[in-house]
Amino acid sequence: MTSVSTRLVRLLNMVPYFQANPRITYDEAAIDLGVTVDQLREDLTQLFLCGLPGYGPGDLIDFEMDGTTIEVTFSAGMDHPLRLTSPEATGILVALRALLEVPGMVDPAAARSAIAKIESAAGTASGQEGGVAAASDEPAPVESSAAAAVRSAVRDDHALSIDYYSASHDVLTTRVVDPIRVVLVGDHSYLEAWCRSAEGVRLFRFDRIVDARELEERSAPPEPAVAAGPDTSLFDGDPSLPSATLLIEPSASWMFDYYPLRVERELADGTCEATMTYASDAWMARFVLGFGSGVRVLEPQSLVERVREAAVAALKAYELGGAEVGG
Repeated sequence: MTSVSTRLVRLLNMVPYFQANPRITYDEAAIDLGVTVDQLREDLTQLFLCGLPGYGPGDLIDFEMDGTTIEVTFSAGMDHPLRLTSPEATGILVALRALLEVPGMVDPAAARSAIAKIESAAGTASGQEGGVAAASDEPAPVESSAAAAVRSAVRDDHALSIDYYSASHDVLTTRVVDPIRVVLVGDHSYLEAWCRSAEGVRLFRFDRIVDARELEERSAPPEPAVAAGPDTSLFDGDPSLPSATLLIEPSASWMFDYYPLRVERELADGTCEATMTYASDAWMARFVLGFGSGVRVLEPQSLVERVREAAVAALKAYELGGAEVGG
């Protein structure tokens, strides 16, 4: 899989290239563009979905292809040099900087380079070279070795061995997976992959991949799993697992960044009601008690009673221990 920035540059240049080389063959174009014929066909399919607002027939880029040659029949304006207005450049910069904060989505060095180039062009046009130069010299964010290994394996279609922390089960497991794609759900990036041990598609959150090692063997997820598109069923809850409704105080709101919670509603005082699936009542009771008064169980009642009993037992043990020390 080609990096996003590299492919974007190629796509932006393809229409002018084909206009300058009408009726060029697939093999010749692939050599000139430095890609395989299969990748060229994939790029052309992508371009068929691009065009002018309206995005209907007559608005999208179009080609005439007779099986062996390619010719542009409608360029949708992409035959002109790309020129960004100030708002457009600002929007792209904001998006690129946001992607830099999400592990695994882009190559940090490539994104930083793109940011520097856009800033430089915008600064030159507005006469602000001094401020832009300082921004352009910013180093690329440091990418974790695990995130880099995952991104490389997705790009090169290699299998991965990962050490993964499961928050709902409170365990660290090692498994071999066949990467499919990197997806963004909410504020987090996930590796979607075929898990060989589970024999199914799973989503692995990047910040819970403790370690990752790219393997020499090719990634080989089942074709139906690849064709099915991103599987976000994790966020709908596993119907085979129990689900708890929690009342979360603002002081414990950081837990949304680390645990698979779904916000149901926000209250006027800043607290939130959220649901969370879990593997066992014993684990969930320990989990909730660890937050003290910051988290309270609303449902199910069986879990409410279990947490209450555990809290009472802990207080009795504390009082007994204090009495023994005092005696």
